[in-house]
Amino acid sequence: MRRVHDFHGGIYPAERKTLSNGQGIRKAAIPPQLVLPLAQHIGPPAEPEVAVGQTVLGGERLTDLSGLPIHAPTSGVIAAIEERPVPHASGMAAPCIVIDCDHEDRWIDLKPVGDFRNLAPGELAQQIFEAGIAGLGGAGFPTARKLPGESNDAIDTLIINGTECEPYITSDDVLMRERADRIIAGVEILAHIARPKEILIGIEDNKPDAIATFETALAHREDMELVTFPTKYPSGGEKQLIEILTGKEVPSGGLPASIGILCQNVGTAAAVHDAVILGRPLVSRVTTVTGESARDRGNFDVLLGTPMEDLLAQADYQPASPQRLIMGGPMMGVTLADHHCPVIKTTNCLLVPGHGELPEPAHAQACIRCGLCAEACPARLLPQQLYWFARAQNHEQLEQHHLFDCIECGACSYVCPSHIPLVQYYRASKAAVREQKADNARADHARERFEARQERMAREAAEKEARRAARKRAALAKAADQAADGDPIQAAIERAQARKAALAKSPTDDKQAQRDKLARIETRLAKARNKLATDDGSDSAVTTALENAVATTEKKLADLKAEIADAGSVRPEAESDTKSEAENA
Repeated sequence: MRRVHDFHGGIYPAERKTLSNGQGIRKAAIPPQLVLPLAQHIGPPAEPEVAVGQTVLGGERLTDLSGLPIHAPTSGVIAAIEERPVPHASGMAAPCIVIDCDHEDRWIDLKPVGDFRNLAPGELAQQIFEAGIAGLGGAGFPTARKLPGESNDAIDTLIINGTECEPYITSDDVLMRERADRIIAGVEILAHIARPKEILIGIEDNKPDAIATFETALAHREDMELVTFPTKYPSGGEKQLIEILTGKEVPSGGLPASIGILCQNVGTAAAVHDAVILGRPLVSRVTTVTGESARDRGNFDVLLGTPMEDLLAQADYQPASPQRLIMGGPMMGVTLADHHCPVIKTTNCLLVPGHGELPEPAHAQACIRCGLCAEACPARLLPQQLYWFARAQNHEQLEQHHLFDCIECGACSYVCPSHIPLVQYYRASKAAVREQKADNARADHARERFEARQERMAREAAEKEARRAARKRAALAKAADQAADGDPIQAAIERAQARKAALAKSPTDDKQAQRDKLARIETRLAKARNKLATDDGSDSAVTTALENAVATTEKKLADLKAEIADAGSVRPEAESDTKSEAENA
């Protein structure tokens, strides 16, 4: 027989489960209108793929696969895609798809899997994701995201959580009593994906009928083990249940998979069966309606998106004055301000306490440092220190004291003699820390973008300067070449003018032209020498061009001087010949 362990702390509140577990699961009626929030799980929501006025059938996917998809629970017409009040402690509104039901309950053709053993783990996980299954125990984490997929060696133990430790709630209890076959079939599918070495089904000993049902269902099976253990709140917490069944502790800030354990709720296992074996997406769930203000209390198989006031009406809801509506149980549930909020995937209970049934907590007084909260904390935290750090908004110390290991079970608030709402402080602090981290992430992103922009601008400026320098070097080289060879066009013009002048001018004018040309060449040579003298030698191409220009100009100057010298020696002889010819004439 397996040894059952205990966890630190815990409390024993009044259970009050008999208010709702006396009857079986009842089918809730289809309401006139369904309101389906796009975000019914932990993580980003998907985007709508339907339009207002479109007719949809039951089981039809309404969103894309960018987030956990939403499906039509029944047939009808899309009446609106807009923000509506959603079940949240803040009373916030969020985007929803609204369906006007036609009450014909027409469905698409479902595509069940013949034998899931023929599919790879990754294919089954994808089918579970596309069915829109999130954890039905209350957390709402997408089930497929918890599965190991192809990494089958990571999981040693698969734990199926049938604890349901929260007072008043009995939805899992009646589900185990009436649909044990579906749960076990879902467990087989999960085991095919995870390939664990052992499968444990944990149930608290305050559910004798569910225990008896599973003992019968598992009587001839050796691959699954039923484990019962004493009732204590919050033994249904994932980390607490793991410690109870295995004696292992999940590290602070870690996940069960880090120690080779996968934990799933019994309702989730039943939904996995429906998705794979029946091909039916998650469009309904079993929800407990309880509290003394509901005369016909019980558990209802209700369509997702059903307005809570419609479901309450089916439980003969007789509101007290004033009346509270709590989604969840008295320990971890949230009080809702609007009865029009819809039932969503994580709505495991609607609690409507009667007058005096759950009295408002007394006015908070000063902490007396009694330490009862630390004794009750199942996560081995220091609630008193967290309280002081939360009041001081000391986020660094809150994280160092493992604020995010708090499961918000409410045990500390339950035992506090000063009636301090400790869990509310922790929830607010968690939200503040997350917001601060998001702000820091946005600031880091903005800084990275700014630095990238500055780097890009500097790079572009450097490239621009390099292009400018290249153009300057090219211009200098061209100028040097022109200094050596002169402007070709201007040189042609000068030659033409020189020829024309040579025909019209006297020998005296010819000598003057040569002297002018000599002066021009000497001027160009002086300029070229000056440029070469001032060149810093940083660009060898420019230096070489200048040197060539000086050499070429010097050669032209020397040639011109030689030409002038030759002309001077020939000219007197030519003049005497002309004079002799004149005398002879």
